[in-house]
Amino acid sequence: MQAYRVETIIHEDGSLLVKDVPFPAGEVVEVIILTQQPTSTATNSYPLRGTKVEYHDPFKPVGESDWDACQ
Repeated sequence: MQAYRVETIIHEDGSLLVKDVPFPAGEVVEVIILTQQPTSTATNSYPLRGTKVEYHDPFKPVGESDWDACQ
């Protein structure tokens, strides 16, 4: 099965027109119509962008008691 993809717009009367398909005249084809999902404007890919970043004691050692050499 050969696939061919084209984007088009539905006309006011509910019809659509697909021109210059790469198939010979008289060939039987199956047409599947899918709507496009809206672009990613509805979902935010970076939800933390622009939020305030605050560090509490940034130079405090972390996990110091976990090291055997420090004991």
